[in-house]
Amino acid sequence: MGVARKVFAISACIWLANGTARADFVGLNIGSSQWAPASYTSFNNSDPDSFDVVDDLELENPEQSSMVLILEHPITALPNFKYQGYNLDSSDYSNFPSDLRLNGEPLNSGDGITSSIDLTQDDIVLYYQLPSSNRMNLDLGVDLKRFDGEISLDGTDSTRVFVNETIPLLYLSARYDLSNSGFYVGAHINSNIIDLGLSKSSAQDSTIMLGYDSGNGLGIEGGFKYFSLDLDDVDQPDADLEYDGIYLNGHFSF
Repeated sequence: MGVARKVFAISACIWLANGTARADFVGLNIGSSQWAPASYTSFNNSDPDSFDVVDDLELENPEQSSMVLILEHPITALPNFKYQGYNLDSSDYSNFPSDLRLNGEPLNSGDGITSSIDLTQDDIVLYYQLPSSNRMNLDLGVDLKRFDGEISLDGTDSTRVFVNETIPLLYLSARYDLSNSGFYVGAHINSNIIDLGLSKSSAQDSTIMLGYDSGNGLGIEGGFKYFSLDLDDVDQPDADLEYDGIYLNGHFSF
């Protein structure tokens, strides 16, 4: 069964479980988010060596901004839509701290090396609103998380890990409005806790948030975001990426 058929099957199951759940209005939310995460990136391979690109090679943590688009509607049979895309991009030059081998290639102590991470990430989320109370909002759906980029080490010898993956994740969102103050708390969890056999790699993208809606369309939101990507490919070194840090998001709803 192809990727599209499996995603359609999951969406159909969610719709059947959802029953009469519906959005109460047609709404469009456009926002911009800024995230300055601390990062951890390690390489593992057939050699016994493993190292962290950020700590061992002093690669700077990236700052990234993203655009967010959310469309909700009252048509029960059709899922709501959310898109978010951003880049994680960082590069630096340093001296390799010790003698290691990566995928059979020597990396000698003291050698100058340019390390870089260039990773584009796009999320297309299809979700349904579940029955809930006036103050509690619950969403359930599928996140198609698309990665495109590479992690590279360039020196006397060069090594690259190419990232070209689409990983379907379970999407769960919960939001609770605090009285009539305009403030709310919530969380988003995107995780491939269900193995569909579509990719050997895995990812997780989770957010804890506190926000404020002004009542006239303008809003602001901040919180803590955690993202991880485990790349497992027999043709190149395995790589584990982890990012976590505070984010800030401004948005307008109409």
